[in-house]
Amino acid sequence: MSTYNNKDRNLFYLHELSDYKVSDSDKDVRGWPVKDADGHYIGEVENLLISKSDERVVYLDVEVDEEIIKANHKPYAKSALDGTHGFVNEEGENHIIIPIGLVDLDLEQEIVNTPDIGRDVFSETKRIRKGSLIDRHYETDVLESYQRDEESELTPSERMDNDPQLYKSSAYQKSYTGAY
Repeated sequence: MSTYNNKDRNLFYLHELSDYKVSDSDKDVRGWPVKDADGHYIGEVENLLISKSDERVVYLDVEVDEEIIKANHKPYAKSALDGTHGFVNEEGENHIIIPIGLVDLDLEQEIVNTPDIGRDVFSETKRIRKGSLIDRHYETDVLESYQRDEESELTPSERMDNDPQLYKSSAYQKSYTGAY
């Protein structure tokens, strides 16, 4: 998404951090299928995104199922009056991120469930290319897409701020803490 050097970045893919690993008390969900609120297959967890400042997993990086990509829905965005510009999913953009607080893990069947997010929402969420750098603008666009029926916790002026409180919201709070 954006270009910035490692010292300015906060989010890293787990494989980029040689000193981080999935802790023994947590499940490594990479390779697990992701299912929506109705039990439909959405894709597979390919990687975990770590907030270095928070020292924990905050997103699952999911390779999206081809059927969702074929639906070719226009990505969700708040009204242009909010200062958000429209965007489209381009060829090769087949990954989405999901905040960890929006998933439940079925440890017995090794499935990641998204009990409050349906297939249409996933098909309308802005996608990225595998391994893209994640900036705050994309993070807030995705969070607003998933929580479109709720009051947004971010005002338009906070959208681009590097607000350290973002990962303290309920969308990022779960017993699944992921890596270290």
